[in-house]
Amino acid sequence: MKQFLLPGLGAGALAIAFIASPLPGHAEKAVRIPAAAYHMPQPKGLQTAVLAGGCFWGMEAVFEQVKGVQSVVDGYAGGSAATANYGDVSSERTGHAEAVKITYDPALVSYATLLRIYFSVAHDPTQKDRQGPDRGPSYRSAIFPQNAAQKAVAGRYIAQLSAGHFYDRPIVTQIEGGRFYPAESYHQDFYRRHPDHPYIMRWDKPKMAAFRAAFPSLAKG
Repeated sequence: MKQFLLPGLGAGALAIAFIASPLPGHAEKAVRIPAAAYHMPQPKGLQTAVLAGGCFWGMEAVFEQVKGVQSVVDGYAGGSAATANYGDVSSERTGHAEAVKITYDPALVSYATLLRIYFSVAHDPTQKDRQGPDRGPSYRSAIFPQNAAQKAVAGRYIAQLSAGHFYDRPIVTQIEGGRFYPAESYHQDFYRRHPDHPYIMRWDKPKMAAFRAAFPSLAKG
């Protein structure tokens, strides 16, 4: 496994990325799954979704390209404010998950559709406490519903996908509670600012290609 400092950061920075050979089950193509059978009533006004599925750089990049998504923020969910920083979270002892907060217009894209992208292409929901080359509970697959309606949609969709056996292994995605805390500025828009970064090239660009191939009608121009 090789490691390197992220571009533009000093030697004392804590932002270290890793590159490794693909883990078994790493998908570079979208998993074909059906739309959610259960949808909540369309809420009024902008809504937020908080999803965790490995390194937040790739999650952010995928959801920023979804029509109806207004913004995506990288951050940490599920732990306390006192340790919501990259150095502490990387210790794998804070209870946080690397996550993204998605602000979206439900008149243009539903919460259930965001979950379909999440389960199909944004990450592998069958990997416990890891994604790609990254290992530890901060890289877990977890959904943080922002209200009871989101919790119902998420729970029913996991049950639907599990019953349909669309994956080679069981879905390990957890539904959790906890606040979201924005990550450091150098993590935000990392894909856009560093498109040639080796980690981005190896792990995140394939996700972007898979998303556009599987969901062309949902992709921004």
